[in-house]
Amino acid sequence: MNDLDDFRAALRQPPGEPFAEPDLAKIMADGTRLRRRRRVLTGTAGVAAAAAVVLVVVFAIQLRQPAPAPVARPPAPAPSVSTTGGPPADQAIGDVVGTGIRARAGELVFYARAIDVAQLPDVRFGLVAGIRSENSLQSVLVTNEVRGSDRSFGFHATDGGETIGDQLIPVFGYFAGPAARITTTVHGTTVEAKLAKWTADPNVVFFWFNPDAVPDSAVLTPLIAYDADGKRLTK
Repeated sequence: MNDLDDFRAALRQPPGEPFAEPDLAKIMADGTRLRRRRRVLTGTAGVAAAAAVVLVVVFAIQLRQPAPAPVARPPAPAPSVSTTGGPPADQAIGDVVGTGIRARAGELVFYARAIDVAQLPDVRFGLVAGIRSENSLQSVLVTNEVRGSDRSFGFHATDGGETIGDQLIPVFGYFAGPAARITTTVHGTTVEAKLAKWTADPNVVFFWFNPDAVPDSAVLTPLIAYDADGKRLTK
């Protein structure tokens, strides 16, 4: 028998231990549990992009699937957060801000709502787009900061520009700092946002755009904030 015959004979030998087939059902179940867990971690909140989180219904979060062998890993923080739907808001922090935009169920409003998520120790509130009628206040879309502090200088939690149910939610967010004017550019035209100071912290300014002028966030150029003297606050 030559070397080639030896090699062929070795190939015909069965392996010492058979390879285990992957348990696909278990892998899919583990993935489902991870997705549910991510929603729980952010569900105490919404594009973002960033990015976002957190309060009432659905969040866009990307995590890797776990390795086949069980390895203990801390949950990753959500890179983006926003939520839709949900039960009526039971408590607003500060005043509820009316927009004058009428919906079938009432007026579109904005207000702050408390957040308590262990993975976000410096984020204590989120911004809610809701519908206020004569007898109720219903949350529709909730968004919040997901990195660092919720009151660090600059823009936070920009979201909206989408239809939820039959209600178009305008692009909105908040700015931490002395903003007296916020603008963007849509197809070469400068568009100004509506502003309202948060009564719980006057250094925080809620803003939103007329949905006729800014139909969605994809048409925005970078937001720009100015102070009362017209000085540009952001690059």
